[in-house]
Amino acid sequence: MDAAGNTGRLLYKIYRALTYSLTPLVHLHLRWRRRRGLEHPTRWPERLGRPSLPRPSGPLLWFHAVSLGEGMAAIPVIKRFVQCRPDLNILMTTTTLSAFEVIKNQLPSSVLYQFSPLDTPTAVDTFLDYWKPNAIMILESELWPNLIMGSSRKGISLALLNARVSMKSFRLWSQPVLLPLISLMLSKFSLIIPLSTMQAIRFQILQAPPFIINFSGDLKYAIECDASNGETGSIEDLKGQLASRHVWMASSIHRGEEKVMLGVHKALIQAYPDLVTIIVPRNPQHGLEIAQELQKEGQNVALRSQHQRIMPGTQIYMVDTLGELRCLYRLSPVAVIGGSFFPGLAGHNISEAAAAGCAVLTGHHVGHFSHMVKEMQRLNPLSIIQVSSTLELEEAIMELLNDTKVLDARRMAAKQAFCALSHGIIANVWNLLNFHVLRVSLRES
Repeated sequence: MDAAGNTGRLLYKIYRALTYSLTPLVHLHLRWRRRRGLEHPTRWPERLGRPSLPRPSGPLLWFHAVSLGEGMAAIPVIKRFVQCRPDLNILMTTTTLSAFEVIKNQLPSSVLYQFSPLDTPTAVDTFLDYWKPNAIMILESELWPNLIMGSSRKGISLALLNARVSMKSFRLWSQPVLLPLISLMLSKFSLIIPLSTMQAIRFQILQAPPFIINFSGDLKYAIECDASNGETGSIEDLKGQLASRHVWMASSIHRGEEKVMLGVHKALIQAYPDLVTIIVPRNPQHGLEIAQELQKEGQNVALRSQHQRIMPGTQIYMVDTLGELRCLYRLSPVAVIGGSFFPGLAGHNISEAAAAGCAVLTGHHVGHFSHMVKEMQRLNPLSIIQVSSTLELEEAIMELLNDTKVLDARRMAAKQAFCALSHGIIANVWNLLNFHVLRVSLRES
């Protein structure tokens, strides 16, 4: 064990030296990303660990997520902390610009929000020395050596929430060359809450200490739709525009999948001339491109970003905006979750549609969301429909639109499975963090 630990420390020294030497190139790359609009135009120095807000006095907890999905999963936990421990300061960081634009409007006003530092020694040390967090709650799979080892060196408690390791990363990290470093990093955590039993097994194989692994349920079930009054009014207005129409939604669509969804749309509209297909691409720019192509073909497309209304002749409603999907699911009785119809894709959160009471369909390429599909189908086999082809998808939606009893049964099954799986998750996470992290980190502050 000592030999493995020594090897891990040697590997970390090599990583730290390498990232230190590459820091000038990393800075150039960051500036290149800013020029391309991939980083915030004025707040990009935060990625170098340079703060844009004053650090308040008193204990501070740091929540970190890479992008929008993980960040949204953290918000209910943050709200519980604000409610139960108003004496604590909360800092949230994300990496992507899209996450920043959405999450900044969802957080409690007392929460500080910054972009996360790059994993270079200078950026991480600058960040930690300024913010001096008592504990860090990392979401899902953000295992960066400088961040983890630097935090441990400064006596900062670490927790990994909704922890997961992709199969690709697991195969890489379990290789003899990297395993000592990964094992060393995982040993620095006070708590790991895995996404599923399979994820727990992977962390144990990667030599995470068994006593720090505890279960709470998947945080992505703990969703909420806190639309502002304006957004709520917008959704209700859309409901009115769709009231007399047949509707289905294709959400989280990746490039290429629009061909599948538009093919299904063309088939369905033959049977239902009043049909409206709601398309929600992952990238708003992709949505604009699809709309422009359809308009060239003479199709009537309404763009959400332009606040265009759904008129009697509108067949496609294009949602080229971010951060509204959870509430938009309330518009449609049928939801097809994209990112799942081509090899190489890894699915998206199906529980959001289930929570809204949609009949939920997905492809088979669902990656780490496979545990969610299996859990929901185990609770109720009618809760999720998985299809293997465009024809199967078309037939499944046709059946739902044709038979209200089948549609109602599917919607009820999805809602019931979601409710069963979401119960008590935030309370479980709070209790685990309070016991394993807060007691120690705040006692030592």
